[in-house]
Parts: sequence; C-alpha cells; structure tokens
Amino acid sequence: MSNLSKVYPNGTIALQNVNLNIHEGEFLCFVGPSGCGKSTIFNLITGLIPPTQGVLNILGLSPKQALKQSDIAFVFQEHTLLPWRSLLDNVGLPLELRGFSKGEKKAEAERVLELVGLKDHMKSLPRELSGGMKMRVSIARALAQRPKLLLMDEPFGALDEITRQTLQDELLNIWQMDPKMTVLFITHNVFESVFLSTRVVVMTPRPGKIAATIPIPVPYPRNDSFRSDAQFSELVREVSGTLKH
Repeated sequence: MSNLSKVYPNGTIALQNVNLNIHEGEFLCFVGPSGCGKSTIFNLITGLIPPTQGVLNILGLSPKQALKQSDIAFVFQEHTLLPWRSLLDNVGLPLELRGFSKGEKKAEAERVLELVGLKDHMKSLPRELSGGMKMRVSIARALAQRPKLLLMDEPFGALDEITRQTLQDELLNIWQMDPKMTVLFITHNVFESVFLSTRVVVMTPRPGKIAATIPIPVPYPRNDSFRSDAQFSELVREVSGTLKH
C-alpha cells in the first residue's frame, strides 16, 4: 500500500495516506477504533471499491486480478453458511463455482474439514452446529481455495472467550502448516492481536492512518503459557497505549 487514500462520495475520508508493506507468510492484525478504515482496507484489497488515490499491489497484481486468480479468500464475522447445504457442500461451494469436478470438490472439502476438526460432521447442516463450529466451517471454506492471502474481519468477535482462545490456537496451527500463506486479521481485541500476530497495525480514528506498526517478537508456536507471560502483558500495554494516544 503506497499513499493509499479513500474518500467516499458523501465526503467521508475513510483512509488517508496509508503506507504499508506486508511480507509473504506474515500474520498481521489491524486494531483501531470503529470507523477508522480497517474494513475499508479489506474492501480495497478485494477490489470491491477503488482507492481515491495511491497504489495497492497484491502479489504483483491488481486487487481484481488477484481475486480472479483465487489468490484471496475472506472470512467474515458472520459465518454466511447456506442453511440448506451440508458442511461438505458449504465448504465445497467455492470450488464448485470454479468448475472443480465432484470428486475434486469432495476430496478438498474433506481435507479442510479434517484440518479444522469437523470431518465427522461433514453431513450435518449448519443449524446443528454451535457458533464455534460454524466459524470453523467458514475457515475451512476459505482454506479450500488454497489462498495466498487470507482476510479475516473480526471472525471471533461474537464467540465466548473459551471458544475464542481455542480457535485462536487452531488458526495459528493451520497458518503454520502453510508458510507462504499471509493472514490479515481485523480485531478490536488487543489481547487477541498480540497473541496471533507477527505485527500489530494500530490505526488512528477517522481519517484512518497508521499510528504505529508494533512487532511481536515472540516465536511460534504460541500457547497458553504465552498468554500468562510477562512479555505478553508488556506488549498488550504497548498496543493499548498506542491506541489511547
């Protein structure tokens, strides 16, 4: 992102001169107050909206080119599952739309459902699942596309704390299996941002700018011992202090 800005037709300045380089295989968390442009960045990355000024380059391509090549996958806060489809068919939907054969679609859907611990439930319907299980299905559906860039917009925001921490652990395990996959993750939870990321991007109130990019110099894998470590507390204080000021 180079001097990236977005002004909406009603005059709202959502982003102003955002400059950020993200490396292959990173896990970046974006934190900031509501309305600071975090979701606008994601909409620009997916090509849903054009920038007002500046350059956005994804894997050497424009956003629309990258999306067309299925290099980008998205996980929303809401699971957005089709209620009449089984988990297997929900996960296989992106592959179906891309013209995969039934055999290829089934094999890949089974692979990612096993990855998220739901292979035994692949014939179930979404209404039979808990909130955490539905989010696992959403993650599996995104992974089925084998994306190079995974965008996650507050995916765990509606979950209880125990389920949230469990999914954080599982997400990091999945991410580490593919060292070339880059993850961009929006959250309002400072603790979550520190636990997950290689760097935390702290944004200012509107107009959205980058206030700071804070490295999290803690090796992976990370587990509960990191959550109770003094270094974790210090990093949480640093991110929180930057947010406040």
